[in-house]
Amino acid sequence: MKYVSNLFHAVKVGFANEIGTLCKHLGVDTQVVTQIFTSDTKLNISPAYLSPGFAFGGSCLPKDLRAITYKAKELDLDLPVLRALLPSNAEHIDRAIEAVLRTGKKKICLLGLSFKAGTDDLRESPQVQLIKRLLGEGCQIRIWDQDVSLGRLAGSNRQFIEEVIPHIGSLLSTDLEEVIKNAEVVIIGTRSADQTQLSSSLRADQIVIDLINLEAARRPKSDASYEGICW
Repeated sequence: MKYVSNLFHAVKVGFANEIGTLCKHLGVDTQVVTQIFTSDTKLNISPAYLSPGFAFGGSCLPKDLRAITYKAKELDLDLPVLRALLPSNAEHIDRAIEAVLRTGKKKICLLGLSFKAGTDDLRESPQVQLIKRLLGEGCQIRIWDQDVSLGRLAGSNRQFIEEVIPHIGSLLSTDLEEVIKNAEVVIIGTRSADQTQLSSSLRADQIVIDLINLEAARRPKSDASYEGICW
């Protein structure tokens, strides 16, 4: 049952992100489509995991998807919908990278490194993959995440981040204002950043890329350029 639940969550995230991407390219309001779609709790079940945002990650969904698709392969079963979810998820990370690179800016800050707010779990975090790729493109990165402290990371969590981004310690900062101040592009990858502090720290000459699709009321109030990757 746990596998079934996690597979369905992954299906919903992938579905929502692709619908959001389609809406953006059609010039349709993603937020309105999502609101109407998820208001149907009779047939569409629940709005959970059905709001377009960033790629899924963590130590459950990717792992369980790989386990089940591998088992299906052993049984000589072709399950194309499940098999397509990880490539679809990877495409969503690619869209975020392309959005950053299109700005032509090199000084980047990322708010949020773990795969979701309230945890320091970095394993298979799409934000970690995003940073790794941007570093490879020559970007200068600074990271703020109130839940992640290199000194507190332990076990496989610490091993993972040190293998993927060996110099992660030099990129992390606990000072939100300082991280934003020195950036040309501000990437919002967590809901834990304070709206008031964000609003007062952003400048009109900065570009904000919102990966998580913050609700309009929670977005920072600023003259900075503001965009999402699927809305």
